[in-house]
Order: sequence, then C-alpha cells, then structure tokens
Amino acid sequence: MRLLKLNDDGCFSLLCFPKDKIPPYAILSHTWGRGEDDEVTFKDLVNGTGKNKGGYQKLRFCGSQAKDDDLHYFWVDTCCIDKSDTNELTTAINSMFRWYQNAERCYVYLSDVSVRSRDGKSDHVEWKSAFRNSRWFMRGWTLQELLAPKVVDFYSRDCTRLGDKQSLGQQIVEITGVAIEALRGQSLSQFNIEERFSWTEKRQTTMEEDHAYCLLGIFGVFLPLIYGEGRLHALRRLRKEIRESMDTESQLIGNICRKLYLSLANLSLDDFRSSGY
Repeated sequence: MRLLKLNDDGCFSLLCFPKDKIPPYAILSHTWGRGEDDEVTFKDLVNGTGKNKGGYQKLRFCGSQAKDDDLHYFWVDTCCIDKSDTNELTTAINSMFRWYQNAERCYVYLSDVSVRSRDGKSDHVEWKSAFRNSRWFMRGWTLQELLAPKVVDFYSRDCTRLGDKQSLGQQIVEITGVAIEALRGQSLSQFNIEERFSWTEKRQTTMEEDHAYCLLGIFGVFLPLIYGEGRLHALRRLRKEIRESMDTESQLIGNICRKLYLSLANLSLDDFRSSGY
C-alpha cells in the first residue's frame, strides 16, 4: 500500500508499505474535478509535477489535517494508485473498502460547501443547505467511504470542520437513505441485499461499470474488473458473486452445526451433564 507523507519543506513523499507493516494513516474522501487535468496523479508525484492543479489543495489539506491529528501518513485515491497498471488498479479497487475501514480517520473534503459568504469575509454563514445538496452524496464510490471508516469527519472547502458522521447522522440518513445503524458501525451483513442496493439507486459513477465495482466492499465480495462490459453485465456478475458467497457461507454454517450435533450425539449422558449444556 502506498501512503503519502507531508514533509517539513511542504513537499510530499510517496512511500510503499507491505501489508503487515502499514502504519496508522488518514484517508481522503472527495469528488474528482475534471479528471487528470484537475487532480494530482501518481505520475505527477513521481515526476514532481501537479502543483498548479486544483487538486493539489486537497493533498495539502489532507496532509496538514493528518499532522494535526498526529498521523504521519495519509492516502489519496488520485495519486496513491498507478492507474496505468491494470493489475494494480484491480487490486486497489478490490482492497478499497478495507483500506477505508482500516484508516484511523477519514476526511471528507466537500469542494462545493463553504462556511464563508461570497465576499469571503464573514464566517459561519448557513452551510447546511449546500451540505444536503453536495455532489459527494451522489457519487457511487463515496458510499463505501461513508460506511467503512470508524471515524468520518466532514470539512468544507475552507478546511473548516462541519462535524462527523455521528453528529451529522440524522442529516446523512435523510440525504442518503442509509440506515442510521449502518452509520453507527453495525455490520453491513445485517442488512439485506436489496436494502444495500437501494442505497446506491440515485448515485452516479463516471464509468458505468463502476456502478457495480463500487459495491464490492459493501457486499464483501471480489471481482475482476472488465471495463467495457457495461453496467448491466457488471451488476449481473456482482449479484452472481453475492449469491455464490452466501451459498458458501450457508454451507460452512451447516457443516459447523452438523459437527456440533455429531459431537453432542457422541457424548454420554454423564459427559453431557458435566459439559454444562
């Protein structure tokens, strides 16, 4: 896993860690601008370019906020993945939910929400209407970025903290339709399949296949990526993988129950009484 570090000179270092030695890190959730023309990419970091891009502000924000929270490393999807490497992209998308889940904190940067007036002078103006209408709530990938992390903090484009997914929970439920229990960390497996699919009905993705791929972590399954297969075919593959995963889980539970039954059946009456059952 690649992680960024904000150095004392204000520049970024991109470091790679093996699975068993990943340090505590923060993670960014945001909406993309105009693709690679606006966002800092992996290639930009390698070549030392991209400082003139609009997305560079998000990196500086995330690095500074992580440092304030005593976290030395942070992860940003635009530049911590080499998207030109198909195998790496597939691994990253299948690992994404876990990466957000394992983060110490997730910072949601809302580029279309501000706490300042238009003249930029007054603070604490009404921002809740802009919050409710933020594009962030309409994107497919941000669903897992809302649900997977333990701590999700929301920030305006002015880098002002608006609250977290607990304090803003009721508003988020009304905006997204996601159950409050899911926001509070209840296992997603406790929600039925169709309810989880309903959470994405109004969400959009740039690539049509991502409408399925962004749900891999929500259902705890893995898929190879086939860009070009189309949205419906990708969703059919996803549903097939979900069914097969549930069948496998049911078989495992059945085997455990049978083994327990057989072990109890072989107990003598005295053994059974002494076992505490």
